[in-house]
Amino acid sequence: MSEEELTKYICQIALSGAVDFIQKYEDKGDAAAGGIIGHFGLGFYSAFMVSEKVEIITKSYTDAPAVHWSCSDADEYEIELTSRPEGRGTTIVMHIASDEEEYLNAFKLQGILNKYCAFMPIEIFFREVGEENKEEEGAEEKPLNDTTPLWQKPASECTPEEYNAFYKKVFADYRDPLFYIHINADYPLNFKGILYFPNIASEFESLEGQVKLYYNQVFVADNIKEVIPKYMLMLKGVLDCPELPLNVSRSYLQTNSYVSKVSAHIVKKVADKLNALCNTDRENYEKIWEGIKVFVEYACIRDKKFYDRVKDSLLLKLTDDTHVTVKDYLEAAKEKHENTVYYTSDKALQARYISLFEEQGIKVASFDKAVETQFLSALEQHMETVKFVRVDADVASALKSEESTEENEDLVALFRKASQNEQLKVKTEALKSAKTPAILNLDENARRFEDMMRMYNNADMPTSFSKEGETLVLNTTSPLISKLISDLKEQNHEHAEKLAAHIYRLSVISQSRLTAEEMQTFLDESFALLEEI
Repeated sequence: MSEEELTKYICQIALSGAVDFIQKYEDKGDAAAGGIIGHFGLGFYSAFMVSEKVEIITKSYTDAPAVHWSCSDADEYEIELTSRPEGRGTTIVMHIASDEEEYLNAFKLQGILNKYCAFMPIEIFFREVGEENKEEEGAEEKPLNDTTPLWQKPASECTPEEYNAFYKKVFADYRDPLFYIHINADYPLNFKGILYFPNIASEFESLEGQVKLYYNQVFVADNIKEVIPKYMLMLKGVLDCPELPLNVSRSYLQTNSYVSKVSAHIVKKVADKLNALCNTDRENYEKIWEGIKVFVEYACIRDKKFYDRVKDSLLLKLTDDTHVTVKDYLEAAKEKHENTVYYTSDKALQARYISLFEEQGIKVASFDKAVETQFLSALEQHMETVKFVRVDADVASALKSEESTEENEDLVALFRKASQNEQLKVKTEALKSAKTPAILNLDENARRFEDMMRMYNNADMPTSFSKEGETLVLNTTSPLISKLISDLKEQNHEHAEKLAAHIYRLSVISQSRLTAEEMQTFLDESFALLEEI
């Protein structure tokens, strides 16, 4: 700068250089004024927040002599002519106040520069005392910032390795992301960016993502949640939005229509990416599905439009660890259980039920996350005719043989006594498999209500809450049930009661975990039976 420019732009605190810039280029269209941010308004006088004195030595590109400007924090400044051996340019010297000396620490300064200037379009170099002659000694000095960040390049020119390296550098994560989305939105949105789905190791890891907001590569704010829908806050990435002002505020973001459009565009791009992975890279999509499914399912719960976009890419993980889309599962189920998806919430606990279904060629889906109960309800609302039924909630028609059964009142009374529950619903069915003498079913609606109550009201609610929805199904093709019927006919009640009690306890174990008292009773009964063998 010349002395005149220095006086105009530095000595008048309230003067905005950006105003003059706009006026100068207002007739040259948006392209000329598009780079205003980053040239002005970065707050020169913020230097006095940590300095007791600031000096400027500057020389214009004209032949005007160099100027030396100095000012204390008492608002007294001096201007005098000087020399600048380096020629054209500006040097700013900050005399750090004694109580702000932490800003003389090289590590802290580099941290600030890495956060706020990592992608500034002008090269920035950092030199510590004693490194001034490094360049003269032949060492190649590299800028600490990246003037051409990855999001400024066309997606076709970027490799997976570059995307992963950029992610690890920006977010200090040693793991590769599960997938990435390169955004280059044209008019009227006009923004660029790269969004990543992080590799979350466990459900106990922090699920909060981080989206950094830039304006023409100038850092604006960290973790802008208003630009990303709440149900996608696990995303990490960078967005460069030249349509936003540099001094963007939270309240501005919450009410700005441009931000709403950006958010909607991001949702669409995420949905498009999921569909593309499912349709063209199915093997990899299945590998990452377990890492993303909770978030995809939650998004489907919160946003019907998002569900409509990705419904054909929603996968079900089956008990054999393979995956199938919901659409394909229903198509394959038309003959045996049309419009019904059978699922398990605990493969180990419900193993007996699962085996009954799999023996008849019925695939069982695995839902083992708490949010999936709500997801199933949302799918039933969206798909209307489709029902999701847990394997212990219903005896599917495909499990039953054509053999007819008759109600046996003595058998019903026997099991009500064994269960110590006179209200227990007991019915007989002839199942195709004779291996299982009895199964305890719990009505799907009653169980979901119990799950909801546990989640929101009382995590310690006893398992007896939904006893009214229980039904004990006795399998008449089982040799054990046939023996019970024979015992009752022969008036061998003592043996029948012991056998019925044991069968009932086994059916309870296969449906839910016993309480300490129930387990003790079961063990006592088991040992007593062994003594009779």
